Amino acid sequence: MSDSVRIVACPTCRAEVRWEPQSRYRPFCSERCRLIDLGQWASESYKVPAEEESPSGDALPPAH
Repeated sequence: MSDSVRIVACPTCRAEVRWEPQSRYRPFCSERCRLIDLGQWASESYKVPAEEESPSGDALPPAH
């Protein structure tokens, strides 16, 4: 087993981040980058695609 530490890019600023328990904000490089990302989600700049549900309720499981 190798003792090498994985290096990832901060999703916000692309700085190198060591992926280890001591990296407090991983995968971000800092609290600032973490909060910028959180703000993007809160302002709905980021969105997760989803399929619309059937308005008739056909997706509900049958009652027992």
